[in-house]
Amino acid sequence: MDIFEFAIEKEQLSEQFYREMVQRAPHKGLVSILTMLADEEHNHIDVVTKMKEGVAAKVADTILLTNAKTIFAKMRQSKDKFKFGDSQIDLYKKAQDIEKDSRSFYRQKAQESENPGHKAIFNTLAEEENKHYFLLENIIEFVTRPQTWLENAEFHHLEKY
Repeated sequence: MDIFEFAIEKEQLSEQFYREMVQRAPHKGLVSILTMLADEEHNHIDVVTKMKEGVAAKVADTILLTNAKTIFAKMRQSKDKFKFGDSQIDLYKKAQDIEKDSRSFYRQKAQESENPGHKAIFNTLAEEENKHYFLLENIIEFVTRPQTWLENAEFHHLEKY
Protein backbone atom coordinates (compact mmCIF):
# COMPACT_ATOMS: atom_id res chain seq x y z
CA MET A 1 0.00 0.00 0.00
CA ASP A 2 1.43 3.39 -0.92
CA ILE A 3 1.69 6.36 1.42
CA PHE A 4 -1.40 8.06 0.00
CA GLU A 5 -3.60 4.98 0.27
CA PHE A 6 -2.41 4.46 3.82
CA ALA A 7 -3.18 8.10 4.71
CA ILE A 8 -6.62 7.88 3.09
CA GLU A 9 -7.37 4.72 5.05
CA LYS A 10 -6.27 6.38 8.32
CA GLU A 11 -8.51 9.37 7.62
CA GLN A 12 -11.45 7.15 6.69
CA LEU A 13 -11.11 5.26 9.96
CA SER A 14 -10.94 8.53 11.89
CA GLU A 15 -14.01 9.88 10.13
CA GLN A 16 -15.90 6.67 10.79
CA PHE A 17 -14.88 6.71 14.46
CA TYR A 18 -16.17 10.27 14.91
CA ARG A 19 -19.43 9.45 13.12
CA GLU A 20 -19.90 6.50 15.49
CA MET A 21 -19.15 8.77 18.45
CA VAL A 22 -21.87 11.14 17.24
CA GLN A 23 -24.39 8.34 17.73
CA ARG A 24 -23.32 7.97 21.37
CA ALA A 25 -22.87 11.64 22.24
CA PRO A 26 -24.97 12.59 25.25
CA HIS A 27 -25.51 16.22 24.21
CA LYS A 28 -26.37 18.05 20.99
CA GLY A 29 -23.39 20.38 21.47
CA LEU A 30 -21.02 17.42 21.46
CA VAL A 31 -22.87 16.03 18.45
CA SER A 32 -22.03 19.27 16.62
CA ILE A 33 -18.37 19.20 17.60
CA LEU A 34 -17.92 15.52 16.74
CA THR A 35 -19.68 16.06 13.41
CA MET A 36 -17.29 18.92 12.64
CA LEU A 37 -14.34 16.66 13.47
CA ALA A 38 -15.71 13.93 11.18
CA ASP A 39 -16.20 16.47 8.40
CA GLU A 40 -12.62 17.67 8.83
CA GLU A 41 -11.32 14.12 8.52
CA HIS A 42 -13.41 13.77 5.34
CA ASN A 43 -11.79 16.94 3.99
CA HIS A 44 -8.38 15.42 4.73
CA ILE A 45 -9.37 12.41 2.61
CA ASP A 46 -10.12 14.79 -0.28
CA VAL A 47 -6.76 16.52 0.10
CA VAL A 48 -4.77 13.28 0.18
CA THR A 49 -6.77 11.89 -2.74
CA LYS A 50 -5.87 14.96 -4.80
CA MET A 51 -2.22 14.55 -3.82
CA LYS A 52 -2.33 10.94 -4.96
CA GLU A 53 -3.86 11.97 -8.28
CA GLY A 54 -1.18 14.62 -8.78
CA VAL A 55 -3.72 17.44 -8.56
CA ALA A 56 -2.81 20.60 -6.67
CA ALA A 57 -4.14 20.23 -3.15
CA LYS A 58 -4.52 22.60 -0.26
CA VAL A 59 -5.80 22.09 3.25
CA ALA A 60 -8.63 24.56 3.74
CA ASP A 61 -8.46 26.99 6.63
CA THR A 62 -10.72 25.90 9.41
CA ILE A 63 -12.61 27.64 12.16
CA LEU A 64 -13.18 24.40 14.05
CA LEU A 65 -11.63 25.59 17.30
CA THR A 66 -13.50 28.89 17.26
CA ASN A 67 -16.79 27.11 16.56
CA ALA A 68 -16.10 24.55 19.28
CA LYS A 69 -15.39 27.27 21.83
CA THR A 70 -18.73 28.89 21.01
CA ILE A 71 -20.54 25.55 21.37
CA PHE A 72 -18.85 24.86 24.71
CA ALA A 73 -19.84 28.29 25.99
CA LYS A 74 -23.46 27.70 24.97
CA MET A 75 -23.44 24.27 26.61
CA ARG A 76 -22.14 25.76 29.83
CA GLN A 77 -24.76 28.52 29.80
CA SER A 78 -27.62 26.16 29.09
CA LYS A 79 -29.79 24.78 31.83
CA ASP A 80 -29.08 21.24 30.60
CA LYS A 81 -27.68 18.79 33.09
CA PHE A 82 -24.74 16.86 31.74
CA LYS A 83 -24.25 13.19 32.41
CA PHE A 84 -21.03 11.76 31.06
CA GLY A 85 -19.87 8.31 32.01
CA ASP A 86 -16.37 6.92 32.09
CA SER A 87 -17.00 5.05 28.85
CA GLN A 88 -17.72 8.36 27.11
CA ILE A 89 -14.48 9.84 28.41
CA ASP A 90 -12.61 6.70 27.29
CA LEU A 91 -13.92 7.27 23.75
CA TYR A 92 -12.54 10.82 23.73
CA LYS A 93 -9.19 9.53 24.99
CA LYS A 94 -9.15 6.90 22.24
CA ALA A 95 -9.90 9.62 19.69
CA GLN A 96 -6.97 11.58 21.13
CA ASP A 97 -4.70 8.58 20.62
CA ILE A 98 -5.86 8.33 17.00
CA GLU A 99 -5.15 12.02 16.43
CA LYS A 100 -1.73 11.74 18.07
CA ASP A 101 -0.88 8.79 15.82
CA SER A 102 -2.05 10.67 12.73
CA ARG A 103 -0.05 13.75 13.72
CA SER A 104 3.10 11.62 14.08
CA PHE A 105 2.43 9.89 10.76
CA TYR A 106 2.10 13.18 8.87
CA ARG A 107 5.16 14.68 10.52
CA GLN A 108 7.20 11.63 9.57
CA LYS A 109 5.95 11.71 5.98
CA ALA A 110 6.72 15.43 5.75
CA GLN A 111 10.31 14.71 6.79
CA GLU A 112 10.60 11.87 4.29
CA SER A 113 9.02 13.68 1.35
CA GLU A 114 11.25 15.18 -1.30
CA ASN A 115 8.32 16.95 -2.95
CA PRO A 116 8.07 20.46 -1.39
CA GLY A 117 4.32 20.63 -2.05
CA HIS A 118 3.68 17.28 -0.40
CA LYS A 119 5.97 18.22 2.49
CA ALA A 120 3.95 21.40 3.12
CA ILE A 121 0.63 19.58 2.96
CA PHE A 122 1.81 16.81 5.28
CA ASN A 123 3.00 19.43 7.77
CA THR A 124 -0.34 21.23 7.54
CA LEU A 125 -2.23 17.98 8.05
CA ALA A 126 -0.05 17.25 11.10
CA GLU A 127 -1.02 20.64 12.54
CA GLU A 128 -4.70 19.96 11.83
CA GLU A 129 -4.46 16.67 13.69
CA ASN A 130 -2.75 18.55 16.53
CA LYS A 131 -5.73 20.94 16.70
CA HIS A 132 -8.08 17.95 16.85
CA TYR A 133 -6.02 16.50 19.70
CA PHE A 134 -6.19 19.81 21.56
CA LEU A 135 -9.94 20.04 21.01
CA LEU A 136 -10.41 16.53 22.37
CA GLU A 137 -8.35 17.49 25.40
CA ASN A 138 -10.81 20.31 25.99
CA ILE A 139 -13.79 18.00 25.52
CA ILE A 140 -12.36 15.69 28.17
CA GLU A 141 -11.81 18.62 30.51
CA PHE A 142 -15.30 19.97 29.82
CA VAL A 143 -17.07 16.68 30.46
CA THR A 144 -15.10 16.06 33.64
CA ARG A 145 -15.28 19.63 34.97
CA PRO A 146 -17.98 21.63 33.14
CA GLN A 147 -18.20 24.35 35.78
CA THR A 148 -14.54 25.35 35.56
CA TRP A 149 -13.78 24.53 31.95
CA LEU A 150 -14.33 27.99 30.44
CA GLU A 151 -11.93 29.60 32.89
CA ASN A 152 -9.09 27.54 31.45
CA ALA A 153 -6.76 30.17 30.01
CA GLU A 154 -5.50 27.86 27.26
CA PHE A 155 -8.90 27.56 25.66
CA HIS A 156 -9.33 31.33 25.60
CA HIS A 157 -6.51 31.42 23.06
CA LEU A 158 -7.93 28.91 20.59
CA GLU A 159 -8.29 31.44 17.80
CA LYS A 160 -4.52 32.02 17.87
CA TYR A 161 -3.71 28.32 17.94
